[in-house]
Parts: sequence; C-alpha cells; structure tokens
Amino acid sequence: MNELCYWLLRVDNQLLTIFNPAGDDVFPCGLPAEFAHPADSLLLGVWQGLPCYAAELDAIPEHFSGQPMPVRELFNLISEKAAALAGRATQLLDWQKNHRYCGHCGAATVQKTGEFSKVCPACQLIVYPRISPVVMVLIGRGDELLLARGAHFKPGVFSALAGFVEAGETLEQCAVREVQEEVGVEICNLRYFKSQSWPFPASLMVAFFADYAGGMITPDPVEIEAAGWFSCSALPALPAPASIARQLIEAYCATRDSHQDGRPEPACQR
Repeated sequence: MNELCYWLLRVDNQLLTIFNPAGDDVFPCGLPAEFAHPADSLLLGVWQGLPCYAAELDAIPEHFSGQPMPVRELFNLISEKAAALAGRATQLLDWQKNHRYCGHCGAATVQKTGEFSKVCPACQLIVYPRISPVVMVLIGRGDELLLARGAHFKPGVFSALAGFVEAGETLEQCAVREVQEEVGVEICNLRYFKSQSWPFPASLMVAFFADYAGGMITPDPVEIEAAGWFSCSALPALPAPASIARQLIEAYCATRDSHQDGRPEPACQR
C-alpha cells in the first residue's frame, strides 16, 4: 500500500507509538517500504484527515523508531479521541483474533465486506464484535460517597461500584442488584451520568449517580475487599483520571461544592 495512512500496530498486546506529549500524533504515519501491508489489517476509519488501519504483528518492524506501550497506560497519556481510537483498534483486533473459526460448527470464518462481521460459509453464522455493558453506580449521601475496592485494585485505591449486565436485565435493574450484592445497601433516584468505551477487554461502562436509601454496608467477601463512606474533602486514592469512575466521582463532588447553600436534601424517591 503506497498511500499515506496512520497505523495502530499491536505486538504482544502493546501498541507501537511514536509518542508526542504535545499532541495526538502518537501513532506511526506510513511504514518502511520493505514492511509492505500487514496481513488481515482492518480499516478503522479516518484519523487526522488520513486513512487509519489496525494490524496485529508478530514482531516490531526492524526500522521502527518508536516504542511499544500497553493500551491501559496509553489511555492516561493521550487525548480522549486518541484513546477512543486505540480502544477501537484493540477491541477489533481481539475480535478478529478470537473468531477465526465458527463457534457453532468449527469452520473457518470469512471477513464480511462493508462491515465488521465474520461469516461462517458452512452454517451462515454471523459474529459481530462483542461489547459487554457494565453498570457503574456512585452512591451519595449528602457530602459523602460510598466507595469500595476489589482485591485486584492498586493498593489504597477505591472506586464506585460496578458490575456486568446480565441477560434479560435492564441497566436500572443491574444497578440495584449489583449494589445490593456488593455492599448490601438500597439505592434510589438513579441518574445517568455518561458512558465510556473501556477496551479491557471489551466493555461499555454506563455510569449513574444514585442516592442512599437505607441499609448497613456489608461487603461481599468474594468481590469487595473494603467499602465505606468518604467525604468529598477526604477522599482516598482514586482511579486514573482517564477512567469514567474518576470522572463520576469528581463530577459529584463538584456539584456538591456548587450547591452548599444550607437547603435540606431532597427526599429519596423510590
């Protein structure tokens, strides 16, 4: 391929970057002539006015002058748009790698032209990139937030509660169930905040605020290592700024700071 284009190249689950902290030119534009066009490359769309492709490589190109970087680490260093592109590349490369064969009959699948889907020529099963919705809930009680930590978190870090949506379940039902299962309390006044694609490996985080409605914190011994109420003025270590969890917590505390006028809290409507 002779056209000038951007490349998101993954080697050993790391993206190859030419990291420039002053802008979003973090992905290589153009490749050495001897590199040719990687096999099974995916056209992601347009980036910075040029076509943008993703490809999985067995090794770093010989004349590549940049550095490999884990996508999770990259998320905290680049803009939201660049992170979304990196996440899109990661999820599509995973989908391509994990669905080379039909899950129903075992035949080799074929990439469908014009859309991201794999088709089985034997049984006609069509497989699209999988996205798993996750509901995140930040529970407020006046100036306090209910935060928790799992055993897999970095030491000292607390976050909002979250869990995967189950089959046949609405987002609202998931929020109530996850909170009850993880910390044993009741919530009300569920309010949508925003969503975020989270490619670790293929989640869509859907974040909500909720009000505390009752119950004593009783952490699930399997999923929750610790949980408690924290004041906005004395928060523990929080998730990275790029995460929707951090944005959710900061948005709640900012709202509290701007409405400290002495008025009583609204009633909890259930």
